[in-house]
Amino acid sequence: MTDHPITPPPELVQQWEEDWHHSKVKHIELEPYIAAQAAQWGADMELEACCEWVSKYLPYLGDFPMPEDKLRAARRPKPPSLKEQAYAALDTYIYGNPDHGDKQNAYNTIRRALEELPE
Repeated sequence: MTDHPITPPPELVQQWEEDWHHSKVKHIELEPYIAAQAAQWGADMELEACCEWVSKYLPYLGDFPMPEDKLRAARRPKPPSLKEQAYAALDTYIYGNPDHGDKQNAYNTIRRALEELPE
């Protein structure tokens, strides 16, 4: 690889290769796995550069969280919790027009959420 600011350092690429060898993603070939990791790394570097720019050049607008936190949250949303997934599944099951596959998915999601509850 070339020494370019958007090229991951060789040590990181080597770590990704080691991670691949010790992971359960063997259904993905090494090169596409490394390419996907590098793309995610590059996207994360770009996001952090944007957040740094926002915090430096945009004034604090008096609301919380800071604009860069809003940007980061918008660009890297957290996946819904199992509880949120169960509520959405319940809504689909009751208020939607679910087909058999939707009903099965809703049932499985709600079952998994219930299994997480303490006895």
